[in-house]
Amino acid sequence: MLGNFRFDDMVEKLSRRVAGRTSRRGVIGRLGTVMAGVALVPLLPVDRRGRVSRAHAAGPADGSDPRAKWQPQDTDIQSCDYWRHCSIDGNICDCSGGSLTNCPPGTKLATASWVASCYNPTDGESYLIAYRDCCGANMPGRCPCLNTEGELPVYRPEFANDIIWCFGAEDDAMTYHCTISPIVGKAS
Repeated sequence: MLGNFRFDDMVEKLSRRVAGRTSRRGVIGRLGTVMAGVALVPLLPVDRRGRVSRAHAAGPADGSDPRAKWQPQDTDIQSCDYWRHCSIDGNICDCSGGSLTNCPPGTKLATASWVASCYNPTDGESYLIAYRDCCGANMPGRCPCLNTEGELPVYRPEFANDIIWCFGAEDDAMTYHCTISPIVGKAS
């Protein structure tokens, strides 16, 4: 029982010392600063653009194929596994009268785009692809693809493929039709 009194006395002295040196407003202010800082951590930028390139170049430590999950090919551009479509989310324009770099007739090119780094199996290089939506013609989509290689959350819109980018198209062409995938340059 004597030990309990000593412990209580020690806790009381410590509490009185802390209370004498701090104010309630100061403690609440520091606690608010910590909580705001913790809440902002998920919003910090994360650069994952080179993640695909480094994975393909270095290969995994266990010796397995780094592209085992998604095998890119370079022969059929209307297929979802064509190398340029590594991060496409929508319809391939080549299936509806367009091409890899041009919208089909009757559609307009959106002014905004998202980018991804895609691995070309032919030359072993990674390239930056600027995916751009073609808007205006409301036709059933052919060749739908949902590839998410290198995709980032919507708070980084330049790397998010879930946004319909037709808000920037001319003449109120807000309807999504398909997506083109031109090469911007080599990823380094």
